[in-house]
Amino acid sequence: MTFRDLHVAWAWVVIIANGAAGLWALGAHQWPALRTRALWWFTVFAEAAMFVQVGLGVAAMNIDHLTPVKFHMFYGFVALFAVSLLYSYRTQLRHRIYLLYGGGGLFIMGLGLRAVLVGNR
Repeated sequence: MTFRDLHVAWAWVVIIANGAAGLWALGAHQWPALRTRALWWFTVFAEAAMFVQVGLGVAAMNIDHLTPVKFHMFYGFVALFAVSLLYSYRTQLRHRIYLLYGGGGLFIMGLGLRAVLVGNR
């Protein structure tokens, strides 16, 4: 299995995990019963998976000698920046924390989908 294969497979982990974390957080905004510690552990996993994905992409470029298509890397690095922004605004938006992480998770999921679509051209 090459790093490219890992990068392609892990993309779906990132997309599904961030989508699920985002929907869970939005649900937690509406229904307090969903506000559990597990939500935050799952969100950490989903966002950390994005860092792993970028690392696998960089490894695939260097080890498998790949040249990414236009904008594919852009979406990956914007997703990393989005994770950083979510983390940096958590204190200021504490009163809307579930909306912040809900929308953020769905945004990261969308960036992942877009990167997959651009990468498959």
